[in-house]
Amino acid sequence: MLDIEQIKEIIPHRDPFLLIDEIVELEPGQKVVALKHLSCDEDWFRGHFPQNPVQPGVLMIEMLAQAGAVCVLSLPENKGKIAYFAGIDKARFKRKVLPGETLRLQVEIIKSRGFIGVGKAVAYVGDDKAVSAEITFALSE
Repeated sequence: MLDIEQIKEIIPHRDPFLLIDEIVELEPGQKVVALKHLSCDEDWFRGHFPQNPVQPGVLMIEMLAQAGAVCVLSLPENKGKIAYFAGIDKARFKRKVLPGETLRLQVEIIKSRGFIGVGKAVAYVGDDKAVSAEITFALSE
């Protein structure tokens, strides 16, 4: 639905910190499904961990946040704004994620009032839940 160039028109993240590859489903302001294809060449795998590379949990949370940012910033009234982290709650890591796997990042906006909102965020590898969290964001100019 949205490729990397279209994502860059919505959120300000850029290489090396743009951590989503494509949007496959989008209901602006409501929900989003994004994909991140984890290649063996991701820079963080060199140090996390050299003999047994594993996707860092904090980066999976960031991937979910970037997907959520696409969701809220795709609303016309939020064009040009930035979505900042305001909180991470109930984060749970359920399985190791490895190089070569694809993360399916799903975020549903469950609360939104003014410039603050909350998303229910879940990342999957296939049908297996890898991580879940509630992410709070604050919109700013």
